[in-house]
Amino acid sequence: MNLPNIISELIKAQNEFNSSAYANCFTENAEVYDEGKTHNGKTEIENWIDKANKEYQATMKPLHYNENENILSAEVSGNFPGSPVVLKYHFQLSEGYIQLLKITG
Repeated sequence: MNLPNIISELIKAQNEFNSSAYANCFTENAEVYDEGKTHNGKTEIENWIDKANKEYQATMKPLHYNENENILSAEVSGNFPGSPVVLKYHFQLSEGYIQLLKITG
């Protein structure tokens, strides 16, 4: 699978539960949409993923990447009801970083 480096770094950070490295994949003013909530900027993103890591211990296994639309399908496993699930990660990239991430079911 031919993933942009920053998306590979995001997956690695998620699978190592490294919230700081995860947040560093984003631009300073990035946005993440997940479970009906918006997280703005690196600090909010780091706080959100840190809480999620502690609560769910979710890991990502990439299944398919649509290069034209920047959508990653990944199997997410963790400590939550219905695990594992396949989620779609919709990315907008900017200068080698993630500007926008929308996670959908």
